[in-house]
Amino acid sequence: MWRYVKAYLGAVLLTYLIGAAAITQVNLGSLQNLGASVDFATRVSATWADLQGLVMPYLVLVAVALLIGFVVTGQISRFFPLHRWWLYPLAGLVALIAMHLILKAVIGLWGVAGARPALGLLLQGLAGLVGGWLYARMSRRPNTIFID
Repeated sequence: MWRYVKAYLGAVLLTYLIGAAAITQVNLGSLQNLGASVDFATRVSATWADLQGLVMPYLVLVAVALLIGFVVTGQISRFFPLHRWWLYPLAGLVALIAMHLILKAVIGLWGVAGARPALGLLLQGLAGLVGGWLYARMSRRPNTIFID
């Protein structure tokens, strides 16, 4: 049981860190397209500020999205245990992209501006994919390679 909890918390944290950093970089890229000058120090300080500032809204959304994705995938992987190594990363990717698209559909605006362009949405999905990979890796039985 604790193996799954630790894997879930690790996946949420890793997904949050990658996703929040991607949000910041996409937003700064949009500012550069408008003609603003953004140096490396600004990128680093803005990323650090966003990692702290996005905890409440974004971290909670990521946690809920991954929880739903991993629970559903856990049921599916019971029938296909050899495929859990790619099912969980796929679940993370779908969960993060779905989270942003559902927010857009329900409240009429993007939850975070960094997910508005296609590249930003793709980066959010990749953050979920990496988190799903970590979950699959950490939640497997210690004596197995891919099978739970």
